[in-house]
Amino acid sequence: MKLWRIAARNIGRNKKRSFLSLSAIAVAVMGIVFFSGYLKGMTGDLVRNVKTFYSGDIRVQHEDYERYGYLNPLHLRIEDFESVAAEIEQDESVALTSPRITFPAAVYREEETFKATGLGVDFGRETGFQNLEDYIVEGRMPGAGKNEALVGTGLAREIGVGTGDKVTVMTTTMRRGTNAVTFRITGVVRFPLQELNKTRILVPLDRAQRLLRMGPSVSEILVKLKEGANAAETAARLQEGLGEDVLAFKTWDEGSVSYGYIKMATAVYNLSALFFFLLASSVIVNTTMMVVFERVREIGTIGALGMTRGQIVRLFLFEALYLGIIGSAAGAVLGIGIVVSLSITGIDLSNALQGVDMEISGRIYPALNPVLTIFAFFYSIGIAGLTSLIPSGRAARIEPVEALRSL
Repeated sequence: MKLWRIAARNIGRNKKRSFLSLSAIAVAVMGIVFFSGYLKGMTGDLVRNVKTFYSGDIRVQHEDYERYGYLNPLHLRIEDFESVAAEIEQDESVALTSPRITFPAAVYREEETFKATGLGVDFGRETGFQNLEDYIVEGRMPGAGKNEALVGTGLAREIGVGTGDKVTVMTTTMRRGTNAVTFRITGVVRFPLQELNKTRILVPLDRAQRLLRMGPSVSEILVKLKEGANAAETAARLQEGLGEDVLAFKTWDEGSVSYGYIKMATAVYNLSALFFFLLASSVIVNTTMMVVFERVREIGTIGALGMTRGQIVRLFLFEALYLGIIGSAAGAVLGIGIVVSLSITGIDLSNALQGVDMEISGRIYPALNPVLTIFAFFYSIGIAGLTSLIPSGRAARIEPVEALRSL
């Protein structure tokens, strides 16, 4: 008796019941594939933004800067930064460096003042470090040695300025004095992070040094590593060679508030994924058990015809495996299709992230998680098969006469 052939025929006999089981399994697998892709895309986006806009793969600062960071301690600076950056770039794992000065600022225009965050950068270096030119939606890059600036789209809209307009940037200098410089806006920038768009104004590094009275120094140097380089090993090597008990070389995930957000978010995502796995499992379990228990009379009939208990259990196991394979395959294909499509178009989260201070882009691009996709496929098949054993085994122990009377 070829049970696998009978099982295949049974699936086609009751199309509605089979469709219900297939749909439940497919939806569960599709949800797992999509959810894992969404989480992978969001986590990758978060890490990429932190590395690009805030810390690099490695952040170099004065050893006490982080401790007093809330005071904007510009006097805890990296002096002769060009020499330090040149020595860092000699390391075989280092691709680029980005000297920066971050400072709180007030932008003054037409008797109104707007809160902003100033960033002094070497625009030549930033082109390679964060592909800055790709974010310019209007105008051009500022020139070194000129009082020119880029502003985020949100800040430009709030102030009411565009390319060619002038704004005055006021701030506190390194010595706690007050200074101001008038900049001409040469470009408007749309960053993937709303917070940057609302607050950031970028000026040439030499102009920021002059504004802040810092001389030839910067507050930090961000280090971008070559593909595949180990950040922790490189940071330790640079610390040993250049630290001199003054500079601290920290990886992007070390001692960072942003990394705390990442860990918290990852924990929340993992709990959500676990909950979804359990929910998907319960759907598959309930559907499979319902299908078997509804067929008690059928079990009694085939038992009366001479089929043994073991054969009955194997018959339902084959049916469940068939349904699991077909449903899981359909769900995996649908899930992969959704994730691949959204990896191109993205998911707009700009409204949901209004007022949320996290390094998450306004548009998230899910990324397929091959390992979890394969796991979800076989996991669902296994759950469907194992679940069929419990009710079918119980039903197979019922005497044929009792089973025929039950319905």
